[in-house]
Amino acid sequence: MTEERLPGGRTVGAVRIGDTVHRPVQPWTPTVHAVLRHLESVGFTGAPRVLGLDGEGREILTYLAGESAGEDLPWPAWVYSDAALADVGTWARRLHDATESFVPPPDARWLAGVTWRPGLVVGHHDAAPWNAVWREDGLAGFFDWDSAGPSSREVDLAFMALTWVPLQARGLAERTGFTAFEDRSRRLHLLLDSYGYEGDRTAFGTAVTARARMHADVVDRLAAAGEPGYTRPGPIAADLRRAADEVEALPASFWSR
Repeated sequence: MTEERLPGGRTVGAVRIGDTVHRPVQPWTPTVHAVLRHLESVGFTGAPRVLGLDGEGREILTYLAGESAGEDLPWPAWVYSDAALADVGTWARRLHDATESFVPPPDARWLAGVTWRPGLVVGHHDAAPWNAVWREDGLAGFFDWDSAGPSSREVDLAFMALTWVPLQARGLAERTGFTAFEDRSRRLHLLLDSYGYEGDRTAFGTAVTARARMHADVVDRLAAAGEPGYTRPGPIAADLRRAADEVEALPASFWSR
């Protein structure tokens, strides 16, 4: 069967072969596989299934059929629909609830180098439009789980707010096709309502700014280490830090229902 390079995602080398995806194995791949197998065991939908390794040593995952935002801008209209935003919030809640019972392997290694401790969940950490799969009946799920790792619920949800509300840097949001900046407060609360978020919403902005700056630091570190997909860290990290500054400047009323 022929190999088809897949758009979207941040990891170099993913190809589709029939109904499977083949990707290079990374040092954290065994831990990610443990997460995906746990999700399968508890009946979680919205993530690929692990099928093993191919003859070239690449991981084999099931292919999530549907439409992805891909690499071209602006993004498709569905990305900024209320339906997609609500589905993302619901998906995130299911993921976090499903991974409360996850027990990592003793030799677990995570891309971001975070240490597991009781009380955390597993966050996707890159559940953004470029990793989403959309179908006529709604969000099918997310691919590219390399960045999955230990997380508080707020840290993972904050990144989804950055990329889906969106609360990312205004210039970047405009390039993706978003223009309804006056509607972002309503959209934020739609995401949080769909998740069933019960935390202090007036403090959620602090989680968003911290998440953006943390992500920028991780991108810089991975680029310095020569990790594939992070060879040009400058624009990504700069946009994240700019987003943090812009979110900090939002009025207090933005975070109130």
